Amino acid sequence: MEEALYDSAALRGFVGIDLGCEPVPDETTVCKVRHLLEAHGLGERMLGAVNLHLQAQGVRITTGTIVDATIMQAPGKPAQAQTKRSGTL
Repeated sequence: MEEALYDSAALRGFVGIDLGCEPVPDETTVCKVRHLLEAHGLGERMLGAVNLHLQAQGVRITTGTIVDATIMQAPGKPAQAQTKRSGTL
């Protein structure tokens, strides 16, 4: 979460963090808050309240996936897999 908040202006805007005035909470702080929410059963209640509010505003709730678009070197195909496809063993 800490890295995502530094990387995304949209996420910082959503949570109300202005890097000119305050730092992003570190991983330990985020984890402590998360564990407190879990311990008191508040996470699901909060999500339910947010979902109801969004639905009342006409926002359609669907699931999705965040994809990391980092470009990196991928390993080549194993030699045996290439030979099987070409018809020789």
